[in-house]
Amino acid sequence: MSTISNEKYEAVIGLEVHAQLLTESKAFAPVSSQYGGAPNTQVTPLCLGHPGTLPVLNENLVRYIIKMGLATGCSIAEKSIFARKNYFYPDLPKGYQISQYDTPICYGGKIEIELEEYNKTIGITRIHMEEDAGKSIHDQDPYHTLVDLNRAGTPLIEIVSEPDIRTASEAYHYLSKIKQIVQYLGICDGNMEEGSLRCDANVSIRPRGREKFGTRTELKNMNSFRNVERAINFEIERQIELVESGGEVVQQTLLWDPNKLETRQMRSKEEAHDYRYFPEPDLPPVVVTDELLDDIKKELPELPSVRYKRFIKELGLSEDDSYILTETRAMADFYEEALTHLNEPKAVANLVLTEVLRVLNEQSISIEAFSIQPKPLTELIQLKLDDKISSSAMQQIFNEMLKSDKSASDLAKEMNLLQVSDTGFLDPIVDEVIASNPDEVERYKGGKKQLIGFFIGQVMQRSKGKANPKMVRELILTRLDEQ
Repeated sequence: MSTISNEKYEAVIGLEVHAQLLTESKAFAPVSSQYGGAPNTQVTPLCLGHPGTLPVLNENLVRYIIKMGLATGCSIAEKSIFARKNYFYPDLPKGYQISQYDTPICYGGKIEIELEEYNKTIGITRIHMEEDAGKSIHDQDPYHTLVDLNRAGTPLIEIVSEPDIRTASEAYHYLSKIKQIVQYLGICDGNMEEGSLRCDANVSIRPRGREKFGTRTELKNMNSFRNVERAINFEIERQIELVESGGEVVQQTLLWDPNKLETRQMRSKEEAHDYRYFPEPDLPPVVVTDELLDDIKKELPELPSVRYKRFIKELGLSEDDSYILTETRAMADFYEEALTHLNEPKAVANLVLTEVLRVLNEQSISIEAFSIQPKPLTELIQLKLDDKISSSAMQQIFNEMLKSDKSASDLAKEMNLLQVSDTGFLDPIVDEVIASNPDEVERYKGGKKQLIGFFIGQVMQRSKGKANPKMVRELILTRLDEQ
């Protein structure tokens, strides 16, 4: 942001985040909601808006949204109703979307975000259920817009924040935390590129110190975390420049162009009355019983913030290491499964955060696709802890394990990397090194204690790297003390 925006104005930002749920079927129709099917093959007469078809609520839509509500500290409504949101667009065959309006199932929550300079609480106004529309495709045919209705009816939850966000960076961290939570809960894969996590931003500016909000615009078409940040920064600057030049901000919906890095007008911004909301007549109210709520609470996993703090307090890990290890549930699960085989938190963390992460980054894969399971990995770590292999040998064996099903021990033997701790093998070499370097021995005894490294290096060279350095050091110190 520019100097003028920092000094004179502040932004007021609210995010509306849509998360596509990982249910097997659609919100109100018994057909697959999975991504990637051939266009218009995952549809039913209900999805196509045929007369006489009736929706039937997917129970997992209710269970998943309650999980999200509980994970974000929301109150859960005992009774909520669906509503029809009326608008006309080619990818909405019914002419309306089943959503919720004045009775959301989850309300009044919060999300904690951590930035480098400060932490902040972002309020959640509501989380409600709705169905997705289809997808309009504009870039495959220069003369026509194509419509794929596979996505029509896919279950969504919409997470609406309070206007508590003040910077694009806060918006980025808030969205990242939502992605982390839905992935931990297993209710959404969080993939923005595939559209399973989508974000709209309401942005306005006001002079610093003023409580009244300015006129807001809505930003759409932000298909990555980076584009969310860029689009919000661009819109803040655009509004400031407009106001400073004597203009007025107009309420409208803007599309973000990721190629030109600028926004363009899509339409004037609708208000609630434009959608003519009314209660959905074909669906009964959703009633959440105490029994259902207790049942869902038992299914909740340990949330990332709780796991992060536990890794620091109970496992003795640093904040940075804990943050990386708990960033995804899969990574944290992998790490904790490894600890069930070898209770050495720091040693296991060191290998995961160095060699394992290196491979994941180089191959652009997730931990789920990593080829070495936790147990074989801990067997490699144990070899190092037992001083049976060196650090360099550990890396060589690790690289070989990526291509082989053989155990770390077998590979260490085959690759001739096991360190020798047998005094019967080491004693003659140590004696030979000391006997052949009388000048260095005298200098060591005269106070040049750093020469211990010279003697160890000589032994390692003569043993062709097989000697255990720790054992060698002890033997050399004993011999030198006897001189």
